[in-house]
Amino acid sequence: MRIINHPILCNYYVTYRCNATCSFCDIWEKPSPYITIENFRENLKDLKKLGVKVIDFTGGEPLLHRELDLFLEESKKAGFITTVTTNCLLYPKYSERLKGKIDMLHFSLDSPDEEEHNISRGVKCFDKILDSIQITKENNERPDILFTVFEQNIDKIERVWKEITQPNDLVLILNPVFNYNNVETGENLSEKSLQKLLWWGKQKNVYLNEAFIELRKDGGNNINNPICKAASSTIVISPENKLILPCYHLGTKEFAIEGRLAELYSSEVVKDIIALEGKLKECEGCVINCYMQPSFAVEMNKYFWKALPSTLKYSLLKGTWKQLF
Repeated sequence: MRIINHPILCNYYVTYRCNATCSFCDIWEKPSPYITIENFRENLKDLKKLGVKVIDFTGGEPLLHRELDLFLEESKKAGFITTVTTNCLLYPKYSERLKGKIDMLHFSLDSPDEEEHNISRGVKCFDKILDSIQITKENNERPDILFTVFEQNIDKIERVWKEITQPNDLVLILNPVFNYNNVETGENLSEKSLQKLLWWGKQKNVYLNEAFIELRKDGGNNINNPICKAASSTIVISPENKLILPCYHLGTKEFAIEGRLAELYSSEVVKDIIALEGKLKECEGCVINCYMQPSFAVEMNKYFWKALPSTLKYSLLKGTWKQLF
């Protein structure tokens, strides 16, 4: 049963450019412009009209955009919840400009071992993460540590929890890796690893959306009975100021926004594409977290109930629930 009939999240790609070369991502390989403040202001008004609650400023590396603080400030003033994920290479430089403007700030960290993390990211950024944690403590801010879980690093969760997140009173977000297109992310997580993640999700200051695990156990999205509501729950805007449908990772259509996002999103041609969400052949078996999470929130089914306890746990830890009312 559908309980929310409007998009709740905007994945706003401020640029595809990145100063890291992560092996499990291909976004950094794309040539890319940066979004403009003029386009952003036009789109912000329409996102409000469409009912969006959260704007995820993403990339690439979002801190490469020198006006990111302005986008965040205007989003906060308009009543949106803001979120940014960064590799921290630039966070020490821009921390003062970003202070108080990000509701959910995520620092990407995949290993407690400096060399291992740097190799996975293709750049030396481990020390910048530790520096950034100290800066946020001085600024009375509380980032999350976003740990992308692979079969080969799942046993490193304990050390990250004990050595980094618990001593600094940070939330550890466990992000099970997913495959898409031709990007090589290694073998799928085993049943043993999925069970281990469920155990970790119940520990103090650890967030794991249990519906992610349930969906993987079920074999992912089924195109004959799709759980994915990517296009109707999430609006994806590219650095070229285009609406991408039905999602970024499997996007098959792009539309120039040209100052008419709300009108475009409500048009018949876009509605026809939205009607195909989760039903395309490429959607079979999909478990992409960034679109499944909002999908779980807009329709009441078993995944909704699996996601609810962990979602409430995170909202209470971070206080973001207050901004939804």
